[in-house]
Amino acid sequence: MSATDLQNLISGTVIGVIAGAVAVLALLIGVCVLLDLAKLRRSGPRTRVVRSLDEALGLSVPYLTPDQPRGVIDQLRTPELLEAAARKSS
Repeated sequence: MSATDLQNLISGTVIGVIAGAVAVLALLIGVCVLLDLAKLRRSGPRTRVVRSLDEALGLSVPYLTPDQPRGVIDQLRTPELLEAAARKSS
């Protein structure tokens, strides 16, 4: 076996592995894209795509704007933490 035969064998193997990896990657990406296209359908009370019970009943979902206040929250005084502190002190 000469050096050129060995180089041809190695380059053929590398090209084959790369081509196989690209083919598998293209197949995987294609399947993922096709499965995600089903999520882009319209939804609502009069369509077959129902994402929530409220939507199926025709109720509108109230979305809060980013600047709308959501109430006062004190993360250090949650009922769970107050209960744990009461257990530790008694």
